[in-house]
Amino acid sequence: MRLRHIPGSEDIVSASPYVLRQPEQYRGCFRKYFGNNHPLEIEIGMGKGRFIMELAQRHPHINFLGIERYPSVLLRAIKKQEELHLTNLFFLCVDAKALTEIFAPGEVSRIYLNFSDPWPKDRHAKRRLTSPEFMHVYDQILEKNGTVEFKTDNQSLFSYSLESIPDAGWQIYWSTHDLHHTDMATDNVMTEYEEKFSSMGNPICKLIAGRKSAYTDRDEPLR
Repeated sequence: MRLRHIPGSEDIVSASPYVLRQPEQYRGCFRKYFGNNHPLEIEIGMGKGRFIMELAQRHPHINFLGIERYPSVLLRAIKKQEELHLTNLFFLCVDAKALTEIFAPGEVSRIYLNFSDPWPKDRHAKRRLTSPEFMHVYDQILEKNGTVEFKTDNQSLFSYSLESIPDAGWQIYWSTHDLHHTDMATDNVMTEYEEKFSSMGNPICKLIAGRKSAYTDRDEPLR
């Protein structure tokens, strides 16, 4: 489906106090920008922002950055943030390929990937956010015990991810093909897509992955 462009969205995004312009200048000092030493968690492809905004409300002692490359989509999240004024949440309008230019090694504690573009054609596999190429990017910015959490209703993409993530040298700590019928469902934060697809009867898949070397000495619970 072609993304509908909203005229003037680029200017609104650029002028918003909730969007960090030239985020590369904060590389290695995002905690200083937030004014605290709290952990930093990011969502890549945040869409309209429902998921990360609810997380920010539930966890005021965690800093959050929502990443969305399309200004017309990010516009919706900005309008919500103007109502909520969450001090632990800001947005970046950038491509995920630039993450290593924006975050220093070990600066991020958790990465969320929710209902990412499946890029179904084999020739586009490298563009999938759970591909070995992107897992290598995450490896460069996550702290030692950092995790990647991925949700989708696309069974093919999930099957691909269950293979591609270990192939990239990561450990899958936990996975399910039906999230809403597990113990994790109690604390699950739904995205707009998740609510839509689950209401249609589509089971939601989820996995949590981290580095193999950090699996045995984790001191933080999964969520």
